[in-house]
Amino acid sequence: MDATILPGPGIKAQPLRARADGERHSIQSVDRALFLLETIAEAGGEATLTDLATRTGLNISTCHHLLATLIQRGFAAKVPGRRLYALGARILYLGHACLQVDLPRRAQPYLEAVNTATGETVHLAGLQGDTVVTLARRETRHAIRVESGQVGKLEAPHATSLGKAIMAWLPEAEMQRMVAHGMKRYTPTTITEIPALIDSLRHVRRNGYAFDHEEFLPGVICVGAAIRDQAGTVIGAISVSTPTMRATEAHLDLMRDEIVAAANALSAQFGAPGVQTHAVLEQPRAVAN
Repeated sequence: MDATILPGPGIKAQPLRARADGERHSIQSVDRALFLLETIAEAGGEATLTDLATRTGLNISTCHHLLATLIQRGFAAKVPGRRLYALGARILYLGHACLQVDLPRRAQPYLEAVNTATGETVHLAGLQGDTVVTLARRETRHAIRVESGQVGKLEAPHATSLGKAIMAWLPEAEMQRMVAHGMKRYTPTTITEIPALIDSLRHVRRNGYAFDHEEFLPGVICVGAAIRDQAGTVIGAISVSTPTMRATEAHLDLMRDEIVAAANALSAQFGAPGVQTHAVLEQPRAVAN
C-alpha cells in the first residue's frame, strides 16, 4: 500500500547543438544561458568570462550579455574583488524546491519498510523556508492508532520529533525563526523555553535522532531522524509514532533503530557525506503500560 503523499543533483553540461529541423520550441538564448550555468557548475562553481567563452564556444560579448541577465535574475553572481562569475543563490532555491518534490518519491520505500518493521505510523517532513511541512504519511497496521496530525504545515516543531530532528541541524538563528511565533505548551512535558530547546537539540545532534515523549499529544511517543543532502544540509526528517500502551523498551529500541537506518539510507541517496548506519548512543526511556 502506498504512503499518502502531498503533491507538493551533478549533471554534466551538454554541448550546444544546432537546432533540428522542425524544433520550433527551442529558444537559442535560453539554451545558451542554461549551458552557461551548467558550465559554471562544471568549473567548480565559479569561472572567468574568458574561461566560460572558451568552454562554451560562445564569443565573449554573448557570454557577457547572457551573464548580465542571469545576474539580474539571481541565477549567477559576480565574485567581489575577483574577475569571476559564480552560481547565484536562486539556483539553491530551485534545487531545494526540486528536492521537496523528489523527497516523497524517494522516501516511499523507506516509509513502507519502517511501517512494516514496527507496525506504527510513519511520517515524512520537508523543510520549506522556515516551515516544517509533513509531506507523506503511512498509517499504523494496528487497530489502535494515534491521531498524529494531517499532511501539511507542522504547527509545533518544538514539540515533535520531526521538528526537533530538523532544527537540530540548523544554525541557531534559523532555529529561532522557526519558533519566533512562540512555543505553545501542548502537554506538561512540552519544551517552552529557548534554552531548554537548545539543550534538547544538542542531544539530538549528538545521538542522531530526536524523541517526543508525549510533548505534543498525551499518550503518544515519537522518534525522528534528519535527512540531509550532499552538502550535509538538512532537507527533511522521518519519524515513527506509537501510543504509550505499546511503548515497551524493546519496541522503542526497534523504532529508534529502524528510523535512524531509514534516515541514513535516504540521506545516502541524496549524497550526504559520512552518514552512519547506526546511532544508538542514548537509550530511549521506556514507558510503563
